[in-house]
Amino acid sequence: MTMHASMGDGNKNRGVIYKDKSKPADVRHSNINAAKAVSDALRTSLGPRGMDKMIQTSNGEVTITNDGATILKQMNVIHPAAKMLVELSRAQDVEAGDGTTTVVVIAGALLDAAEKLLSRGIHPTAISESFQRAAVYAVEILTSISTPIQLDNREQLIKSASTSLNSKVVFQQSSILAPLAVDAVLKVVEPGREQVVSLSDIKVIKQIGGTVEDAELIEGLVFPHKAANVSGPKRIEKAKIGFIQFCISPPKTDMDHNVVVSDYAAMDRVLKEERTYILNIVKQIKKAGCNVLLIQKSILRDAVSDLALHFLDKIKCMVIKDIEREDVEFVCKSLGCRPIASLDHFTAENLVTAELVEEIGVGGNRMVKITGAHNAGKTVTLLVRGSNKLVLEEADRSLHDALCVIRCLVRKKALIAGGGVPEIELALKLAALADKKEGIDAICLRAYANALEIIPFTLAENAGLNPIQTVTELRNRHAKGETSAGINVRKGAISDILEENVIQPLLVSVSAITFATETVRSILKIDDIINTFN
Repeated sequence: MTMHASMGDGNKNRGVIYKDKSKPADVRHSNINAAKAVSDALRTSLGPRGMDKMIQTSNGEVTITNDGATILKQMNVIHPAAKMLVELSRAQDVEAGDGTTTVVVIAGALLDAAEKLLSRGIHPTAISESFQRAAVYAVEILTSISTPIQLDNREQLIKSASTSLNSKVVFQQSSILAPLAVDAVLKVVEPGREQVVSLSDIKVIKQIGGTVEDAELIEGLVFPHKAANVSGPKRIEKAKIGFIQFCISPPKTDMDHNVVVSDYAAMDRVLKEERTYILNIVKQIKKAGCNVLLIQKSILRDAVSDLALHFLDKIKCMVIKDIEREDVEFVCKSLGCRPIASLDHFTAENLVTAELVEEIGVGGNRMVKITGAHNAGKTVTLLVRGSNKLVLEEADRSLHDALCVIRCLVRKKALIAGGGVPEIELALKLAALADKKEGIDAICLRAYANALEIIPFTLAENAGLNPIQTVTELRNRHAKGETSAGINVRKGAISDILEENVIQPLLVSVSAITFATETVRSILKIDDIINTFN
C-alpha cells in the first residue's frame, strides 16, 4: 500500500514543493489522514477473530501474518506521518512484544478524535497537553485495576501466553505452544535479575517437516545440521568439546594472487606441506583430548578440508562446522566455554565437558544435540516444526509474541483482563474525570476517553457482532460495576472475561497507551513538512 502526500511538480518549480504550504492546518489534515489510513488497514487484523494479511514482497516472497509489526514492516509506506506509525508498532514490539496491532489502532482513533477537536477550533498544543495528562491518568487507572501475580503460578502464565496466541494463525496449537513459552522464559530468568531477562537466551530453531504440535523444548544446544564427519562417531558420551575460530584447511593466498606450480616435484611438495600442516593441527586436537569439535563458519575458505575430516574421523572426533558468527555468543553461554582463536591456545583446560553429544533424526532432517554441559549457562532451545514455510514462519512469530508476554510478566508482575475490558474501563473512568473538569481540558479528555472504545468496537466488529450494540451493553455492564465484563468472541456475547481466562500483562496495555499518545502528540505538533530534495 503506498501513500502519497500531495506534492507539486518539483522539477518545474523548485520553490513550491508543497502546494498546501500556506496552511499548517492542511499539513496536519494530510498527516492525520495518512496515519489513519495505516491504522484502518490494520484494524481488521485485531483480536482472535481478526483476519490475516497476505503480503507479497517485490521479489515474489509471500508472507501470511497477523502480527501488526510484521505487516507494517513489509508495507511500502511513503508518507512521513504514516512512517511514524510503523516506528510506533516497532517500538511496541521491542518494549512489550505483543499488542503491536492494538497500539496502531489506538493511535488511529486518537488521531480521529484530535481531528474533530481541531475542526472545532481547539489549538493543537492544548489537545496535545490534554492527551498527555489523559495518558498519565490512564496508566494510573490500569495499574489500579490490575492484579499482582507470582511467577510460580504457572497456570496464570500459561493463560496469558494462550491469550496472545489466540489471535494468531496457530491458535489451535496454543495449548502446546503456551506451556513451552512459559517454561522457556522461566528457565532463563536469573533470580534477583528479573528486569534484564533477555530473549536472546532462548534460541528458536525452525524445521520444516512434522506439524506445529511437534514443537519441543530442549535443555541444551541443538545445531540444525548434521555432523560434518564422513565415518566418524555419531554419539559421544562424556564429550570434551572445543569451540575453534580458526580453519583446519590449507592456508590460502590473498584474493587476487595465484601460485603457479609447473613441475610435479613441486606439486608433490605442496601437497606434502598441506598434509603436514593439517596433521600438525589434528595432532594438537588429539593431544588436548578433544572429541567434539565446533568450528565457526569462515567467509574466505572452507573451515575444514576433506583431508582434515579424514584425519579427524581417524581420531574419532565429531565435527560440527559452519556455526554462524551471531550464534557464537549463544553457544558459548550454553556450554560455558570460550572460543579458541588460535592453535596455540588449544589446550585441555580450554575445553568443556558435556554428558552427551549425539546426532538425531528429526522429521527427515539430521541434527546434533548437546545435553548435560557441566557449567552450562541459563539458555534453552525451542524447536518449532511446521508443514510448510508459511506456517513455520508464522508459528515462529507467534511464539515470539508469547515469549514476550511472559517476559513482560516477569518484568512487571501484574495482569489485567483482555477482551476490551481495560479500554472500556478507561473510557468510563476518564469520562467521569472529564465531568469534574471544565473548559477545553474536559472536552479533550472526553474525546480521548471515547477514542479508546475503538478496541472493543473493533473486536466486536471482527467477530461479526453488532459493534454499537455490543459496546453499549459493555459500557452499561461496566457502569453497573462489573469490571471484568468483556467481549467473549467465541460465544459472540458479553461475559466475565476472567472466567474465560482471557488475560494479558499490564505492561502491554500500559506501553500501548503511552506510545500511542506520544506518537499522536508528535503528529499534532507538526505544522509543516519541508522536503530537501538534492
